Amino acid sequence: MRTARISLALLAAVTLTSCGAKVSDASGDKQDGKQSGAASGHYPVTIENCGVKTTYDKAPRRVVTNDVGITEIMFALGLEDHMAGYVAPRYKTGRDDKGEAPWKTGYDKVKRLSDKEINKELVLDAKADLVFAGWNYGFGEGNAFTPEALKKLGVGSYVLTESCHNGGSGKSRGVMPPLEALYTDLETLGKIFDVEDRASALVERFKKRVADAQAGVPKDGRAPRVFLYDDGRDKPLTAGAFAGPHDIITKAGGDHVMKDLKDSWVTVGWETVVERDPEVIVINNYGDVSAEEKKKFLMSYPPLAGVSAIKNDRVFVLDYVDLVESPRNPAAVAALADYLKGVRNR
Repeated sequence: MRTARISLALLAAVTLTSCGAKVSDASGDKQDGKQSGAASGHYPVTIENCGVKTTYDKAPRRVVTNDVGITEIMFALGLEDHMAGYVAPRYKTGRDDKGEAPWKTGYDKVKRLSDKEINKELVLDAKADLVFAGWNYGFGEGNAFTPEALKKLGVGSYVLTESCHNGGSGKSRGVMPPLEALYTDLETLGKIFDVEDRASALVERFKKRVADAQAGVPKDGRAPRVFLYDDGRDKPLTAGAFAGPHDIITKAGGDHVMKDLKDSWVTVGWETVVERDPEVIVINNYGDVSAEEKKKFLMSYPPLAGVSAIKNDRVFVLDYVDLVESPRNPAAVAALADYLKGVRNR
């Protein structure tokens, strides 16, 4: 991504509309038919996100989100009126562009700012006061788009908890189980935006959805071995212990064959896949290569011919937004649990 050229005028404009962190708001205005958080005594509120503490004196009003799962977290919390727009490649939204998204009203109401990469110019043009993104979900040292860089422009940041750097080798990510990361973000954002009741209700509902799915998983018998295939021909990109698929697979009653990888999304060798002999392969449906094309490759790739999932044609497809941290994760657990029941019964 090219380096953004930022004019002094834009910089000044954004600095004047900074994110509400460390900014007083004594206006007492009403929001959504009730007293504002400042007037009601909710603010200031201090939260911790990826190990960084931030104090908000008011709720951000012009949030820009990056990627579809992150955007839908805001929609699920009913925060469309706090958003200036979102960035999401169209190939990652899948059903959304067909009008089938669970939060279609959010997509109808909030402007898509770009279907390409998020950058500083876009954020400044939107007069954003907060960017909600993640490491490798928009934020990256290589493209100079980081919370630190945005802070210098007077723009706040919130980092997707699934993507927190964990201090491991390289830039490995993940500090807690994936569903816990989702619940943590919902609860933390509930505090930031003074919608804690909404957040608590969502978390309770999502936990019940997962518990209901787990209730149908046989307590006796062996869990089917499951591998997540994202993409890649020479080497497959897959999910480690801190990416959404880990909890989706295990809560659905499967044995995640890459559970020992203490990272989120990682590349492995095909020999590792063959050695661990998955009985089911879950395909991540996104990108320029369709799920059908990915399956065709897997079924015809000679090194995989002896793998149980390939021999028995046990391939299950979930969409990108089901598998990254998003409010669709609990439904994905339920869908995969239903599929794995059939695998056990064969």
